[in-house]
Amino acid sequence: MRWQAQTHGAHGRDDGNDAGAPALPGLRHAGLSEAGRRDAERRRTARTPQFAGMTFHEVQARSVLNRVPEASAMPFRWTVNPYRGCTHACRYCYARSTHEYLDLDAGADFDQQIVVKTNAPDVLRAELSRPTWTRESVALGTNTDPYQRAEGRYRLMPGIIAALADTGTPFSILTKGTLLARDVPELATAARSVPVGVGVSLATLDSRLAATVEPGTPAPAARLALIERLRTAGADVHVMAMPLLPWLSDSDAQLDALMRAVRAAGASSVLAGALHLRPGARQWYMQWLRHEHPHLVDGYERLYARSSYAPASYRSSLTRRARAAAAAHGLRWGGAHRIRSDDAPPHGTRGSHADVATTRAEHRRSGSSTSASAPARQAALF
Repeated sequence: MRWQAQTHGAHGRDDGNDAGAPALPGLRHAGLSEAGRRDAERRRTARTPQFAGMTFHEVQARSVLNRVPEASAMPFRWTVNPYRGCTHACRYCYARSTHEYLDLDAGADFDQQIVVKTNAPDVLRAELSRPTWTRESVALGTNTDPYQRAEGRYRLMPGIIAALADTGTPFSILTKGTLLARDVPELATAARSVPVGVGVSLATLDSRLAATVEPGTPAPAARLALIERLRTAGADVHVMAMPLLPWLSDSDAQLDALMRAVRAAGASSVLAGALHLRPGARQWYMQWLRHEHPHLVDGYERLYARSSYAPASYRSSLTRRARAAAAAHGLRWGGAHRIRSDDAPPHGTRGSHADVATTRAEHRRSGSSTSASAPARQAALF
């Protein structure tokens, strides 16, 4: 793990944890001082029966505010990711490759070896309180989901939301996690001080498909209920209908049903896009496809033979059909972050290199960056 000066965050739990475990492989020889290496060796590993098969590596991060490279097409320049790895276990997640920076694998380790920045709320508040911070918009949910199951254990988001609101920093959240409903009061309070964007990721109504391709996520019906809960609370809810899977969730009938359902639940805008398969995610997804839908393997290999992206003709056709379905049900096209329609969204499905570069920068930094650019655009506001 190539962060600097990290220590364990022991909280006195007695659940089979090992506060003296040796550092993760990627943390060893990471250019730390001798004191930093001793601190890193004391990082805490937590296991609990409530999360069978999962290991949480509790670390103390020096910085949690990440700057997106200027060259990125993303309309936000700052992100926060309190977790690395994701218990949602989406087979297609582009962020899988970032686990390899920690000397962990992009498959099962990404799903089960979760790095938790236990001091994220306090560090973020300190970073946002610096005189040089210009209160640009911060995006959450751009690499791994802030409301993945691990958040139920660590409860980092309430403190993060408070830090953002208290320092006058607008922010947006994109999630598949229905745990977001827990923090609706905090979000409503924050929205009285700053613009707050809320997006829900939902690309299929097929519960059987969702249970195999994104096995750690709440069912589609539960996410529709979350949209209803947010709308009732006064949120202008955006839906990211990504990734749409070729031959599995991209038919006209499926698009129409999806748009009808999210509109009925109370969403006001939507953005849809095709699956893309970066290295790391590609191998894991294709392994799943061979097991679950072997008759589609040849088609996928042809479709993605030349690139991580499906051919432009397929993406253009899919966008056209999805936009038509959205319009038919009164949904605005675009919304949170205004990501381009041929891009895939956060949580490992976005088409931009922004988070890959951001993650690499995260490992290089010994402190935070605070230089400013124009304020990021906001949408899907409370």
